[in-house]
Amino acid sequence: MAALLEVDGLKAYYGQTQALHGVSFALEQGGITTLLGANGAGKTTTLRAICNMVHTEGSIRLDGKPINGRATEEVVRLGVGHVPEGRGTFTDLSVDENLRVASYTRRDKAAIERDRDMVYEYFPILKERLAQQAGTLSGGEQQMLAISRALMLAPRLMLLDEPSFGLAPLIVQEIFRIMRRINAEAKVSMLLVEQNAALALELADHAYVLETGRVVMSGKSSTVKSDEAIRKSYLGY
Repeated sequence: MAALLEVDGLKAYYGQTQALHGVSFALEQGGITTLLGANGAGKTTTLRAICNMVHTEGSIRLDGKPINGRATEEVVRLGVGHVPEGRGTFTDLSVDENLRVASYTRRDKAAIERDRDMVYEYFPILKERLAQQAGTLSGGEQQMLAISRALMLAPRLMLLDEPSFGLAPLIVQEIFRIMRRINAEAKVSMLLVEQNAALALELADHAYVLETGRVVMSGKSSTVKSDEAIRKSYLGY
């Protein structure tokens, strides 16, 4: 299957500090790829680099076309939705207002309404809360809203940063179950950063393990999951 996202020799910098040292990977159209590694390995920076939120060198291609140097807003318009760590919703706005703001770049009103209906089908609890201020939602509901906001961009690729962070296990299982549905039904490819390696490997089809800004291991998730040496050395379980 053709690659939707190709990252080659990616370097990233925060001022004078280099955070990524030549990271390379590919994500197949329709696939789910996970980036694993300890805190500080460069996982979140990789997602930010794709969205041009940090200074980078190297090559990032979407559908074979370079997106390096494009403004973050332009990357979004090309079909990349980012769900940052810490939810990333407008806490003072209602659930419905958050979804409407997320679709501001789109012109097809009928398609926007269809996607709102789709979001409420995936997350029916949000339909019950549509007039509620986002900041008063539970942590799990806020994460559902963050994913829904990204879906309102009509993305081909969704970047998810620690979607399980701070949530109860049952809520996490429900969110990951819905993410699998979104991938299968809405055909949204996903690049997942997740501290819970076992959970990530269960969802993803490919995995890349990062250590201090470098890819140290990669392969099918089933292979990574079954390799005891990899799990003990890099994944901590």
